[in-house]
Amino acid sequence: MVTKTGIWKQRLGYGVADFACNLIWQMITLYLMFFYTDVMGLEVLAVSALLLVTRIVDGVADAVMGIIIDKTRTRWGKSRPYFLFGAIPFGLLGILTFYVPDIGPVGKLIYAYITYMGLSLAYTMVNIPMASILPSLTRDGQERTMLATIRIIFSFIGATAVSVLTMPLVKMLGNGSQAQGFFWTMVIFSVVGMMMFFVTFKNVEEKVKLQQEKVTVTQTFSALKGNKPWYIFAANIIFMFGGMFFHQGSLIYYFTYYVNRPDLIGLIAGIGSLIPIIGTFIAPLLARHMYKRKLFQIGSVINLAGLLMMLISGTNVFGLIAGAVIAGLGNGVRMPIYFSMQADPVDYGEWKSGISAGGFISSINGFIGKVAMALAGALSGVFLTWGHYIPNQTQSASGLFAIQLNYLIIPMILTVISIMMMFFYRLDHIFPQIRAELQERNPEPDDSLDETTLAAGNKPFPHSV
Repeated sequence: MVTKTGIWKQRLGYGVADFACNLIWQMITLYLMFFYTDVMGLEVLAVSALLLVTRIVDGVADAVMGIIIDKTRTRWGKSRPYFLFGAIPFGLLGILTFYVPDIGPVGKLIYAYITYMGLSLAYTMVNIPMASILPSLTRDGQERTMLATIRIIFSFIGATAVSVLTMPLVKMLGNGSQAQGFFWTMVIFSVVGMMMFFVTFKNVEEKVKLQQEKVTVTQTFSALKGNKPWYIFAANIIFMFGGMFFHQGSLIYYFTYYVNRPDLIGLIAGIGSLIPIIGTFIAPLLARHMYKRKLFQIGSVINLAGLLMMLISGTNVFGLIAGAVIAGLGNGVRMPIYFSMQADPVDYGEWKSGISAGGFISSINGFIGKVAMALAGALSGVFLTWGHYIPNQTQSASGLFAIQLNYLIIPMILTVISIMMMFFYRLDHIFPQIRAELQERNPEPDDSLDETTLAAGNKPFPHSV
């Protein structure tokens, strides 16, 4: 049995990986489109096509990565080795993506395709294992929620660091050049992220032996057949993450052009990544008394209320700040529950088919998330073009409406659909039975649990998983 120190060593080791991911992810979601249009000088529609193509290719790579993980057999496990192998490419390509070469418009566009696609593939190598490794760390539902919660806390810390520090660093390191400022800022974030993945590799361990025999691709797909909870969960990714990507990717445009207060970008972005930590701390406590589905919906409703307040507030700074706080609180409640739920359809698939396909299912989830991101980025560009957006200029009424559409109206619509869709998710009701039967089939002790939990009979909390 491991000590509490060992348990927390793994929890924190797991969490810092998402801190590292968000040093890159937050830069991509908040600043990449702006970097391409207003700093590198690429055409808006060209950037939309770039984001769409690159992210769909990246999504296919997610699926391939999942199959690779499920076929991996090393002394370190199936998912863990990729934290080590992917760290350096992840850091280097992060730096290169935010570099502006002096090679003309066509050359810059080609360079953007190569570097962003390379970064996306490197990100896949380290990010997909974060999801696929969770079922291997523990079968205990409460511990999964704890791991997911810590992961989200660290992700919000990483996102907050990017949100608050980026523009001041760009100004300080750029000496009047945004291109130089973004480059050196990304050097700092990428090196720190690379080091964090080495920490993760050292501190996590795959304790639960889900399945040792090799399986074919056809057998892997069988884990998806009839997996209705996963169908609902997967479809919901499009709407939940689609709304988030529209909102986050349009923040810098909204406060630069619609509110005419670019000085608020860091504050609002910081609120959006720091305030959710409060909700994330609350989520595990609430999860002891209600189903994950219900808690996810509650968080989404709170997030929706915050977006509505921002919409009603117009350019009123107090209303915008208050709305951002409410939206961030709701996002903080739903995100750890989402990542905790992600492992449960994996167990359901193993329970029904006998095939453990954590890597493949996680990669498909990643693919769907990339499709959502691709569509949000591409459609954002289409709406900006429709509104006659012109970089670094005062925008027309149609341009301002397009920015508002991207930042608030579309995210609200997609959030409503996400809430409604989760009414059909029923796995919470039967998961304790599934977990008990899987434990009988594979009775290895769960070393991730502390002595108090084991003394209590290693029971899941009564209404959640």
